[in-house]
Amino acid sequence: MKHNDQYYLENAPIQKAIAHLSIPMMFGMSVGVLYNILNAFFIGLLHNTAMLSSVTLGLPIFTVLMAIGNIFGVGGSTYISRLLGEKKEESVKAISSFVFYGSLMAGILVFLVFFIFINPIVHLLGSDYGTFFITKNYSIALLVGSPLIIANFAMEQIVRSEGATKVSMNGMFINTIASVILDPLLILLFHLNVVGAAISMGIANGVSLGYYSWYLNKRSEHLTVSWKSLKITKSIASNVFKIGISEFLLSILLIISTLMLNHYSIMYSEDVIAGFGIALRIVQFPEFLCMGLFMGVIPMLAFTYGAKNIERYKQTIKHTFLSIGLLVLVFSSIVFSLRTHIIELFSKSLSVVEIGTYILTAMLISTVFNGFTGFFISIFQAAGKTKQATIMSVTHGALFIPIIIILHTYFGLHGIIWSLTATELLTCLMGILLFLFMGKEEPNFKEEIAV
Repeated sequence: MKHNDQYYLENAPIQKAIAHLSIPMMFGMSVGVLYNILNAFFIGLLHNTAMLSSVTLGLPIFTVLMAIGNIFGVGGSTYISRLLGEKKEESVKAISSFVFYGSLMAGILVFLVFFIFINPIVHLLGSDYGTFFITKNYSIALLVGSPLIIANFAMEQIVRSEGATKVSMNGMFINTIASVILDPLLILLFHLNVVGAAISMGIANGVSLGYYSWYLNKRSEHLTVSWKSLKITKSIASNVFKIGISEFLLSILLIISTLMLNHYSIMYSEDVIAGFGIALRIVQFPEFLCMGLFMGVIPMLAFTYGAKNIERYKQTIKHTFLSIGLLVLVFSSIVFSLRTHIIELFSKSLSVVEIGTYILTAMLISTVFNGFTGFFISIFQAAGKTKQATIMSVTHGALFIPIIIILHTYFGLHGIIWSLTATELLTCLMGILLFLFMGKEEPNFKEEIAV
């Protein structure tokens, strides 16, 4: 028997519902990580450490675009899911249209502002004389595609708000396939180097955005991106932004953390920057699997919370916690056992391989805490708990700043490398405390906190 997507949010057995919602997300995000690895591989074929370092230095710009997309996507999708749970289906078309057009306009604004201040921004990213012009060219090419990238991030989450995770996965596949085709053509064949990588990313996001737009207009049961459905009201804007802002703060503080990491790493060598860039891409695999899991269940948490279905809400949290623990144990162990051989795929430099392997070891340990931290934030976002979600987001970035300064002062490069792990551990502990006390705000939901 074929069920519609809302069946899995509302009535399907818990494990079946989690699998239906999360497995497509995990596959989709894993393919995205594979693309990031292939992207680094293609650039690595140029045998230019400065280019590899420049792409790493430019990551904060991409993070800004993702953060702005998440303001609209996370805020809009959780709001839509809660309304569907409350059986208030008449309002959701206006929300999905608001997210679509709002994210496109935000992308245009970001391009204009960043382009005007591109030179100081590139300096702020941590580039030196050897990487400045390469990083600047990469950043400009990336910013040209910012409206498409921001809107794509937003709409990928909007389609999931009614349980259509397979559609979200299909869009990720489309994005990745387009990128894998375009990358070698633009980077290697047309000799555009890192600029080709950025152009490829913009085009690929545009292709997947087109797919999401088609689905929402032609196939979605509740949603649309039609201009006729667009409404800009105080209620829609406030409900989207009050949750989306926590995701934005998390990403912005992540950017500050990355800038500080680049600042301290460049003190040592380009090899350290390159090692961080490679390790970050590899460690994304177990991290993104967990992210696919907890992002997949956000619509279900929001729906059951809106419907006041306490037992289903509680069971969803329990099963997701157990699944995250299992995923981290299995996949991080596999990557850890192969860490040196994996690093060698991206660089033949002995110093890059040595430092990259060491960095990857520390980052894999941090994944033990990272998956649970992300799930705590998802729980708070799904329930519309602005305060808890914001505290978690701010804690993650605010802790990293003093931790990296202190550890670098006393332990040098070792302190820089382990600062991420220490931050993840402390943030995870904060999430546990906020989760345990969350029930005190809403007496009707005390039961599900005692999991």
